[in-house]
Amino acid sequence: MGKRVAVIGAGVSGLAAIRSCLEEGLEPTCFERSDDIGGLWKFSGRAEEGRASIYQSVFTNSSKEMMCFPDFPYPDDYPNFMHHSKLQEYIIAFAKEKGLLKYIRFETFVSSVSKRPDFSVTGQWDVTTEKDGKKESAIFDAVMICSGHHVYPNLPKESFPGLKQFKGKIFHSRDYKDPGTFKGKRVLVIGLGNSGCDIATELSRTAEQVIISSRSGSWVMSRVWDDGYPWDMLFITRFETMLKNSLPTAISDWWYVKQMNARFKHENYSLMPLNGTLRKEPVFNDELPARILCGTVSIKPNVKEFTETAATFEDGTVFKDIDCVIFATGYSYAYPFLDDSIIKSRNNEVTLFKGIFPPLMEKPTLAVIGLVQSLGAAIPTTDLQARWAARIIKGTCTLPSVKDMMSDIDEKMGKKLKWFGKSETIQTDYIVYMDELASFIGAKPNIPWLFLTDPKLAVEVFFGPCSPYQFRLVGPGRWEGARNAILTQWDRSLKPMKTRKAGRIQKPCLFARWLKLLAIPILIIAVFFVLISSIIISSRVSENY
Repeated sequence: MGKRVAVIGAGVSGLAAIRSCLEEGLEPTCFERSDDIGGLWKFSGRAEEGRASIYQSVFTNSSKEMMCFPDFPYPDDYPNFMHHSKLQEYIIAFAKEKGLLKYIRFETFVSSVSKRPDFSVTGQWDVTTEKDGKKESAIFDAVMICSGHHVYPNLPKESFPGLKQFKGKIFHSRDYKDPGTFKGKRVLVIGLGNSGCDIATELSRTAEQVIISSRSGSWVMSRVWDDGYPWDMLFITRFETMLKNSLPTAISDWWYVKQMNARFKHENYSLMPLNGTLRKEPVFNDELPARILCGTVSIKPNVKEFTETAATFEDGTVFKDIDCVIFATGYSYAYPFLDDSIIKSRNNEVTLFKGIFPPLMEKPTLAVIGLVQSLGAAIPTTDLQARWAARIIKGTCTLPSVKDMMSDIDEKMGKKLKWFGKSETIQTDYIVYMDELASFIGAKPNIPWLFLTDPKLAVEVFFGPCSPYQFRLVGPGRWEGARNAILTQWDRSLKPMKTRKAGRIQKPCLFARWLKLLAIPILIIAVFFVLISSIIISSRVSENY
């Protein structure tokens, strides 16, 4: 075995890190504070300190073909969008199949990670852990932080005047588990994110009234996309990404807004974002528009102030006799075991090269896995991050100079400001980001070469879903089954829905959507030329007379 690597956390990021270390001949030791793997996806009936927390009704927002480990597809009979318990089954199966469990120390809390005195030479770390009340320290050649960013709730009580006077119940969405105690209650949900909308729609079936308060609105997408296919298998494609990033901004923005408004007009539902062209992460909720139509959920602007029993909104309306306020206001990312200046090395902002490596360290022996967010799924993202990080730690790959890394960070912050409205966001463009990481390790598919050598596969890779298997086609960690997995991904996607004979399975035509999209502008151009031709002909006829 090679260098010793401490992996903090045994969720999907931690499992990807352990596996990548083993692929590169490194010696991983994973520390997990709970008694099981899964991280965010390991459900508990109560919120536990230092751990992510989900509610009983959580389903995935990414479909199974887009959120698997790239060489470990889900079983054919798994549903496209899974309940958290089904995903946990898959995570356990992956860990067992790859032999990862023996590298994990459960119920072990990491209390401190610090540079050793000779760090500038060795790059080594002192890692202090606690188990059963006993402390233990060990020296590691590298550290991979995989503890996620859904642990520390953001509860901005100071932003809401009068909240201290409110006599009802107040809590963060991480403490919500099920709707059992909310029957007949009047509930205010602060925040229009995925958790806030999930909780609001679930409560609307038993509560007397549910109101969602939002400062800026949000796009709301359905898991069911064109012709009933999973949204991400049609939306996250290389061709679509290329078009959106190549077209003039005005056209790209128009197209994006048109896609977001395809299911319903957000203006009519009081959901329209203040700046609809920003590519901020949309909400995925199949029920919210129907709940609004039925009057069981209403959308209101930001709360201006609270009283003992009510909330006044910025538009002057009042929600009276409130029983409960749920803050679905997201999370802050923090690593209390680590000196804050390592991750936030400039202006107290998270400053990481490609969202992984602190750029100012003398040795690149600390990597943060999973601290990015995009429309793409977390599992393939963390898998690729861990593969590159492991090769950096081993020394097979190297980082650019500090100057080049800082320039890249500044450039990316500028693009994030344009696309997402905030330069410090952890959001990123999924396919562009994945291709960047893949190119560092030689795993990026060569599309022109594929069209020359394997056109059938090339069509699926370029026009079809950008599924995780694409990043195990070539390079280190290449999987022999990747090609077949790509060519059969629609079969696995459609199989669980074929529960009775109802005709032949209908796979999507990869070009039909683009023909539909282009039909209107082509028709307009054709009409324009017909009108011009008619005018020219009429003028010539007039001249002859």
